[in-house]
Amino acid sequence: MTSTEIINNLPYQKPFFFVDEITEISENGVSGNYTFKENEFFYKGHFKENPITPGVILTETMAQIGVVCLGIFLLKDEISSNKKPKIALTSNNIDFILPVLPNEKVTVVSEKVYFRFNKLKCKVKMLNSKNELVCRGEISGMIITK
Repeated sequence: MTSTEIINNLPYQKPFFFVDEITEISENGVSGNYTFKENEFFYKGHFKENPITPGVILTETMAQIGVVCLGIFLLKDEISSNKKPKIALTSNNIDFILPVLPNEKVTVVSEKVYFRFNKLKCKVKMLNSKNELVCRGEISGMIITK
């Protein structure tokens, strides 16, 4: 399965779609990126005249790239036009270190901890364009194709 096919199988759409590109993927992990455009819906209220990307959106970006894209790759043999993946976040534990501002490109790097019984747990981190650590942690989710 190609990166484009993985992205096309993601169960998201704008304005809640946070994957621009998958740069690497294997059985053990994935890397990808997203640029937060200045007109994203959440900047209007977070914060007045000082927009910063909310932590929940950073977490969602890490989950979409680091868990869901990897899960689709791992289940590639089970996915077809009539068997699309269904996703459920089961847990996360994220430490936030630096803010992400409008028009900032971030890279998500994910390493599989385990994948069994359709539950995928990953160590994830997000880096900014200066290669500085923005946030890191663990995210788990269920990925089902039935």
